[in-house]
Amino acid sequence: MSTTLRAARGVLGLSRPRAAAAPLHTHNQWRAKPSSKPFRPDSRQWHSTFSSVNPEEVSHFNSLASEWWDPHGSSRLLHLMNPVRQDFIRACLQSQPDTKASRLRDASLSYLDIGCGGGIFAESAARLATTKRVTAIDPTPSVLAVAKAHAKKDPSLSGKLFYQQSSIEDLEVPREPCDAYDIVSLFEVIEHVDEPGPFLERVRPFVKPGGWLVMSTIARTWVSWFTTNLVAEHLLRIVPPGTHDWNKYINEDELQRFFLDKGWDSPRVMGVVYVPGLGWKEVRGGEKVGNYFFAVRRNG
Repeated sequence: MSTTLRAARGVLGLSRPRAAAAPLHTHNQWRAKPSSKPFRPDSRQWHSTFSSVNPEEVSHFNSLASEWWDPHGSSRLLHLMNPVRQDFIRACLQSQPDTKASRLRDASLSYLDIGCGGGIFAESAARLATTKRVTAIDPTPSVLAVAKAHAKKDPSLSGKLFYQQSSIEDLEVPREPCDAYDIVSLFEVIEHVDEPGPFLERVRPFVKPGGWLVMSTIARTWVSWFTTNLVAEHLLRIVPPGTHDWNKYINEDELQRFFLDKGWDSPRVMGVVYVPGLGWKEVRGGEKVGNYFFAVRRNG
């Protein structure tokens, strides 16, 4: 690391990130060394002590609730990213050889938006002509209150968008596969979860066979530490300090191995970069250095 970066890290009180190839947490198999066996979740039952909700994360996002729908506030980058989310989902659906053209025109798609925050994506999904229903969950009470209040401003969302204060562990699992969702989204969520393996296993039954699990997250690299932790949070202050923990970032190849080992299909990846003045743009290979979208399809 250069003298400049060392000095910046010291002044800002930032901890040094580990090299990208090193394990994130030695106690967590997800963050294993490259030579280790692929991550395999333990066999714990879901009524055990496992929880995807970190009280510190909840407290942090509670403090940002009032700014969630300010397009120039602390959630500005999320507002700018939302059109890219929709484009990525549309590309996933259109890539399915067995997708009937009518499904891309008629109101037949169901969504589960996990970690919905103030509802930026949930609202936009509910407004689509192809959407039948959106269920959006979040464990953060003040943020969810903001989401509900904002949705009431648009009468067209009534009967299509449903908010629920819940974690994925507390959400009732669909009784039949056909009752699950066509699209389950995890946008800017997994990098805030302490145990991503058990969390993703818990998500699986909510995805309808043939449906898609779609997410966006950040690669664990020196570049991502520099851009998301040092520059975005501490120098430019375009993201509130404390939003990201570099040690929780997950690389695209780790996600691919995990899902392919579990029998998921059709992984899709799209790297993106934020360009000031232009917004988020797709960049080929961007998933290797920073922000990226990732999707897999559940086999029928």
